[in-house]
Parts: sequence; structure tokens; C-alpha cells
Amino acid sequence: MKYEFSERLKKLPPYLFVRLEEMTAKKRAEGADVIDFGIGDPDLPTPRPIVEALQREVADPANHNYSSSAGEKSLRDAVAEWYGKRFGVEVDPDTEVCVTLGSKEAIFNIAQSFVNPGETIIAPSPGYPVYSAASTIFNEAVCVKVPLRAEKDWLLDVGECPKGAKMLYANYPNNPTGATCDVRYLKKVQDWCRDNGTIFCYDNAYSEMCFDGYMAPSALEAGKDCIEFGSFSKTFNMTGYRLGYAVGHRDLIAGLKKCKGQIDSGAPKFVQKAGIVALGLYGDDGRLPKEVSDNMAVYSERRQVLVDGLRKLGFDVKMPKATFYVWFDCGMPSFDFTAKMIEKGLVVTPGVGFGESAEGYVRMTVTQPVERIKEALERMA
Repeated sequence: MKYEFSERLKKLPPYLFVRLEEMTAKKRAEGADVIDFGIGDPDLPTPRPIVEALQREVADPANHNYSSSAGEKSLRDAVAEWYGKRFGVEVDPDTEVCVTLGSKEAIFNIAQSFVNPGETIIAPSPGYPVYSAASTIFNEAVCVKVPLRAEKDWLLDVGECPKGAKMLYANYPNNPTGATCDVRYLKKVQDWCRDNGTIFCYDNAYSEMCFDGYMAPSALEAGKDCIEFGSFSKTFNMTGYRLGYAVGHRDLIAGLKKCKGQIDSGAPKFVQKAGIVALGLYGDDGRLPKEVSDNMAVYSERRQVLVDGLRKLGFDVKMPKATFYVWFDCGMPSFDFTAKMIEKGLVVTPGVGFGESAEGYVRMTVTQPVERIKEALERMA
């Protein structure tokens, strides 16, 4: 018997990283030494205090039961306390915080919670594919992709956004471009959304991955007419733990909690307890703890080597102030460039996979040691 996908599932475009994985696997099967600059998955270990906390908490039978889809009160308290230290924002842990299974599910479920069939979702192009694909298609919504432009420093221009949209996604520090913003920009976007009755969804997963003295702001610093998504994945090298949080307007948090209550039973308690230890590494001044700043120093060195090397090869590359991505114009259709690199045993991410307006650009991560980056640059040369 043959089983047919639902119509909405058929409409989903192939997930970019799945296609890259298939291409990479084929090359490896041929015996090639592949250097992967594709998916943004940290290669550095989770800080030791977090691992030790997880080992301790998973051994406690009290942590073997279901959690809540809203998250453990103790972690919500820790998130609220961290927002106070890091951003100077007062947050109610009971009504303005929800623990999530990483940030990806919450980015999807917020649309499930508030968007009706036929309503409009605004997504940046280039942008994280979940904004324009799953969030739109599974709600039978209409997606308007607003192009980000190099000449505007890859900042979403609300002047180009359609009025009357139900939801708008924005993401800074930005994946894939590495672009950054300040609080004034976030206030402008939040004011526009408030004036137009649009829900402002801010993806702040890279807030702690910053360089050269830059510190990324929170959208809540501009006001609470929004919902912000954060993640332990990139900050603490915890991608496989699937732990994140949503913070913002109590109505938006309530809707997300109600949706999640029908879908999941929360992150494992022992993972949440490890998350409390992670946030507790921050001091009262809100600055990066040594465990995180040491990792960022490693990424910073790699970033410098990769950018300098690409410039020597003739590419016009800006030094990113945040994220662990390097974004540049490759001078040809991005999938053609990607295919050429895979032939050399190098995996890069074609910009067109993040949106049509990113054609001609590619993204590389700095999740490889310096010596491997230098080897990759030699192959590219």
C-alpha cells in the first residue's frame, strides 16, 4: 500500500540542510575528506559545569517525570533573572516566560497559536526557512518575503512591509548574514508592528555570540509588545539538548503555552536543571561568563582567519560582529558555487536556500579548527 503525504506537507520545500547532508554523504561515501562549513552546529564542547549538572540531575529520580509544557518554575525564574542581569529588563516568570524545546519549535508554534488561514506572515529574505515555510504553510497563511539588502546592512526595512499583516519575523544577530542591530532599530520595528496590529516575533538565538565589544540587545529593551525567542544551543554549545525560551507580552506567551500544552510535555527536567546552571554562570553585571567568552575567543580567531583568507582569494567579505557565520558574494549562482566546493570536499551553504533575494551569496560557519580552515582556503585557491 502506498501512503500519500498531506497537501500541506507536499507544499513544504525540501529543507536546505537535508539536501546538503545528502550531497555531503555522497562525497564521503566516495572516500573524500570533507570539511563541513554548512550547518551551524558548534564543534566546541558544552561547558563542564553544565555537563556536571546534567549528570547529577539525570541521576535524581525526581527528574524522571514529565515536566510542564510551560517549563519548570525554577528555570522560568532563572530566565527572568538572567533578563534582568543581561538586558536590564524586568520579566514576570509566571506570565511572560515559557520554556521551549530549543527556539525552532516556538518559532513555529507561535504562528500555530495566532495566525489564521489567509492571513499574512512577513518573513525576511534571506532568513531562517521556518519563518517562510512551515510557519506559513501549516497555517494556510500567505507569506510575504521582504528582501534584506547589503546596502541597508541587511536590516529589514518596515517601509517595504505590507500593512495589515498578522505576524512579522525578524532575527538579529542575523542568520545567515551575521548582520547586527541596536535598540533604536528594534524600537522602530516594534512601533511599526504596534501601529499596524502585527505581532512582532524576534529570534534572538545569537544574542551572546558577539565580537569586538558589540553586545546584542533584546527586543524587550524597546518594549514588551513582542515575543522574543532565545536558545541555549549556540551560547552554551547545547544544540542537542533542545532547550530554549520565549519571553514577551503575556498574551503571546499565554497563546504559546496553550498551543504547546496540546503538543509536548516540556523539555526533560534534568536538561532544564542544567539550563539553570548555564544561566547562573553569568555574574550580576550581565557580561559573558568565562566559559562562554573563552569559546567566543576561539570563534573570533577562526573568523579572522577565514575572512582574511577569503579576502586574499578576491572575495569582498565584511568582518561579522556577531554569530559564527561568514557571509559573502561568491560571484556566481550560489548552488553552482556550492557544487564546486563539494567537489573539493568543502561544504558551504548556498544563500538561495535562505531566500531568492540571497542568490549569489554563500554562508560559511567557523565551526572548524584553524588548521582545517587554512586547508579549506588552500583547496578553494
